[in-house]
Amino acid sequence: MGVLLCKWLLPVWMSAVHPFYMSVTEIRYNQPRKSLEVSCRIFTDDLENALKKYNKTSLDIIKPKDRPAVDTMIARYLRQHFALSADGKTLPLHYLGYQISEDAAWCFLEYTPMTPFKHLDIQNDVLYAEHDTQGHMIHLIVGDRRKSTKIDNPKATASFDL
Repeated sequence: MGVLLCKWLLPVWMSAVHPFYMSVTEIRYNQPRKSLEVSCRIFTDDLENALKKYNKTSLDIIKPKDRPAVDTMIARYLRQHFALSADGKTLPLHYLGYQISEDAAWCFLEYTPMTPFKHLDIQNDVLYAEHDTQGHMIHLIVGDRRKSTKIDNPKATASFDL
């Protein structure tokens, strides 16, 4: 009985000692709108702590006193830590805003006008300075095709060929 209890409790205890740090990014090519739509799901507390450190200020991204200032901080942070290039051309992403859902902040970016592409490079080191074990799940959706990959700190790049 004790061995079974240890086998069950040890993983629970270890997860409490070593939290799980993972973001999810979905990149969708919207052919009718000729846009590349990006949504990044980042744990709210992790993003808030990174913004506090990066901007040397206190803030609350769930109930901000100054939403435009928080949007500016998030946009600047993402511009420094997340980038895309298609067929060798850097895509200057436009930050659209963020939304809180449960324990995560969904950050939305877009590039338009986007033409069809054959190769996409992603640079993503969001939260790497804060968490040695940070990882990113990245999904690319083009039409009915979906490709996915995972990168972990310190690896900060991924590529997709269509």
